[in-house]
Parts: sequence; C-alpha cells; structure tokens
Amino acid sequence: MWNDEFSDAQRCALDWLNERQAAFSKDHKTIWDFQEPSWREYRSSRWYVERLRSEGFTVEEGTAGMPTAFRAEWRNGDGPVLAGYAEYDAVPGQSQEAVPYQQPRKGTSRLAAGHTDPHSALGIGALAGFLATKRAMEAHSIPGTLVFFGEPAEKMCGSKPVHAAHGYYDGLDAAISFHPHSFPALTNGCFWETTSAPYWSRIYTFECPDPETWQADISSGEITHIHAIARAPGAIDAVCLMYTNSKMMKESILPHTGSWTINEFIPIAGQATADNFAPGIGQIQYSMRAPSLDMCHSAFEILDRNADSIAAMTHCTVKKEWITKTRPGLPNHVMAETTFANFKRLGAPQWGEDAVRFAQDVHKTLGLPETTEPLLPNMMKLTSPQEAEAAFREQLPPWQKHYAADDYVDYTWHAPTVRLYVARPTLHHPEAPGYRYPAWARHAMAGYTACIDPMWSRASQVITTTLLDLLTKPAVLEAAQAEFRERTGGGVGGSRWIAPLLPKDFRAPVDYHWPEYVETPRGSEWSMGNVRD
Repeated sequence: MWNDEFSDAQRCALDWLNERQAAFSKDHKTIWDFQEPSWREYRSSRWYVERLRSEGFTVEEGTAGMPTAFRAEWRNGDGPVLAGYAEYDAVPGQSQEAVPYQQPRKGTSRLAAGHTDPHSALGIGALAGFLATKRAMEAHSIPGTLVFFGEPAEKMCGSKPVHAAHGYYDGLDAAISFHPHSFPALTNGCFWETTSAPYWSRIYTFECPDPETWQADISSGEITHIHAIARAPGAIDAVCLMYTNSKMMKESILPHTGSWTINEFIPIAGQATADNFAPGIGQIQYSMRAPSLDMCHSAFEILDRNADSIAAMTHCTVKKEWITKTRPGLPNHVMAETTFANFKRLGAPQWGEDAVRFAQDVHKTLGLPETTEPLLPNMMKLTSPQEAEAAFREQLPPWQKHYAADDYVDYTWHAPTVRLYVARPTLHHPEAPGYRYPAWARHAMAGYTACIDPMWSRASQVITTTLLDLLTKPAVLEAAQAEFRERTGGGVGGSRWIAPLLPKDFRAPVDYHWPEYVETPRGSEWSMGNVRD
C-alpha cells in the first residue's frame, strides 16, 4: 500500500493512522464544535491536555502565563528533540453550521466565533502526526523526544512570540509547522525562500481619570452640577479621534509598496454609558502585517505619536501596550526538501463523491449552474517548493522576501523549521472564473467530514514520515541544522540571529476584553452582543 521508499517505522506510523482515521475525524469535529475565539479556548485546550496525558505525555499547562497554552513532552531516551503544535482558536463573527447554505451554529449568534482557516483541522492533523510518530518510536525503539505545544490566539499572532520570549523553544533540534493552504499557487507543498512577514499589534488605552479638571478655570456661576458645566471630551472621543486621524494618515505612514496592512479593533468604548459623565475608558487595537521590521517600527512610531496628541486633546491619559511582535520567517531548504519528498511519496489529498455533492449543493445555494467539477483542481495536485517560490516572486517586488503573516515564524529562529501547506477544500466553478465565494461557504466545508478529512489526514501522514526521517537519518538533521547556523550567522545568538522581540518577562495579553462566550442566568451568550433579527 505504501511507497517502498518508506521505512518500516514510517509504514508502522502510516498504518496506525489509517486504523484510527474515524476516531481522529470525531476528534476534529469536537474541536470544530467548540468554536472558541483567541485567548478564550478553554474547552479546546483542556481537551488537548487531557488527550496528551492519556497518551503518556507530560504536560505543563498555562505556559508563559497563557491559561489556554501548554507544552507536552514525551521522551524515549536520548535523541533529537522535535517540536510541533496545535492551534485551536476560532474567529469572531464567523459562526457557520456544516451545511451548504448560510446558517450560524445551532444555539449561537451569527456574530459568534467559527473556524475559518480552520485551526480545528490544523491541530488535529498535527496531533495525529505526532501520536503516530510516538507509536513508531515505541515499536521500533527509536530514541528521541517529541514536544507538542498548544498555541492559542494565532489569529492575533499571540502565543508563539510569548513562548519564544519565555524560553520555551530553547533546546529544540527541529520543528514542523503545518497550515491548511491559503495560496492558490501553493496548495500542497512547502515554503522555500519567501516566508511569512512580521506581525505587530499594540493596544492603546485612553482614560479620563479627572474629568472635573476640564475647563475648571471657567466660571459656571454658583451651580457646579455636572449638567451645568462643560463636560470633558473623554475616552470615546479619544478612540474616535485615534481611529479617524490614523485612518486618514494611513496612506502617508509608509510607501505604497510591499503589501503592508493595518487593521483596527475597538474592545472598549466608554463603559457603555450614555449619561452626562465623561466616558472614562476606551481602547483601540492596531495590528500590522509588513514585509520588514523597519516598516513595523516606523508605522507604530506614527501611531504612538498620534495617541499622545489625541490624549492631550481629549483630557485623557494613554497607555500603550504590545499585544504581539513577531519576527520575519527564516527559511530552511533542507527541511522543505525532506518534507516535500515525503509528500511526493504519499501524493496529494483526494476528495470523494460526498465532498463533490456538498460543493455542488453550495453552488446551487449561490445560484450558480450545475457543474461536475465544483472543487479547485489544484487541491489534488502537488506544488514543489521551487514552483511555489516562482509564483510568489511573480507578484512581489524583488526586495520583498516576506508576505502575509503567521506567528509560526518565531519557531524558525530557534530551530530549523518547515512550513507545510496541505490543500483545504476550496470551491471552484469552471464557468465562473474569479467568482468570489462568501466566507460562510468555506467555513461550512471545514466542518463537513467528507470535505475536511482528506486535508488533515494527509497532513498527519506527511508530518509523521518527516519526523521519523529526522529521528532516524542523522545526516538530514545535521544538514538542516548546518543551514540554520549559516542563515543565522552561528545559530541562536549568532551574528544574523534575531532575538525574540518581546521581553523575557512579557505578560501575555489575556486580560483584555476579548470576545468570548459567557454564562449568565440567561444561559450561554456571546459576550460581544447580539443583533435582533
């Protein structure tokens, strides 16, 4: 059944995965059903912790001050220390049932969270690959250590820079990062030279602690009641001014090149009061993707200056706190070649009739004509790292070596790391090239077993065969580490190495007003509010 080039240990791992396909499929649906957003993945992380402990891993919970993060380790004697991870955060406003029409998850608001990339499948694919590797190591007496991290809040690039700053990636020999595909020219393959870009995010908290001192030198007669005096502008005005002024200045922040972006989120606006009191607190978060660290630094210098000026205008104080700061990705050709070689032996994932029917039903819902080919053909093809690199280079300026963003990049500066992409189910209509599908259609397919299982199950196979190569072929691991040392100018601490950008004592940003589910006497609710339909 398996390619003759696979070792006995690799075939053992692959057989083990096949035998447990249905069980892992149920596991994926469990995480998908939790649909918990960034920093609030309580049930999801608890599920992983309990599962890993039941599989013989030693698990540290709440790593680096993050309640929904963990580090799991299983050791089988002296040998390489190999790492991977699960992500499990969902995205607010994307609740969708696994049906071929738009419908929020049962019992949830349409504003609630849902899995988009989907991280539910990312995590299960990685977990299955590591557990299969453990099985083969036991059966074939292969020494080494497996380290499996729980990485919350990837949508904010949240946990990995914190883990890195707190030293959790120290001592790793290699790491594997897996993600469902997100680029048409890289459906099944690995990054080569162009990798993910830095992502920086900062929250600005405006407060109006002394509203009574606003215009205090202007006489208001003998009546000093709050209704008879000028009210301080306060924190809502500060947030509004920060939003509008920074938005108007956006095109002047950086040159119009490099596909950089800045996005905003307002967690708090004025303590929900419409009374005559000056709004006491407001917050606005800015998140930036940019090809270089210098570009990130320049943009936040301007945002910081805006915040200072606006605080003075609105009679507020301002506090500036980092949410995250990631480094640019560091490629590793040896890791990419080793991983893709296994992918070639396994072949691209394939989708069956049930998945095709589901995709056809989505097309019917959208009013598109019937087609026998409702899925993107590239989903079932491999793309070599070199081919993918050429496609990237066609759309990027020559100087730009980093694109989009993901916090896996922080692994790359502590050990040779591969970025593996496996195709997720993607809609396509031959008669409607360029048609833009609504987000709910992608999300629905991510929860439908026949659509999503081929993706994560193939990823688990690529992961385990690659881990076993690294464990049993010292020359491969040494070559990957030699390349890492060359690219960093000597390894960790080398002349070209970039240290974590957050301080060693960085406090994880878990206590802000992030969207979440809450329990009240009214039952379970989405904390960011509902809309009356």
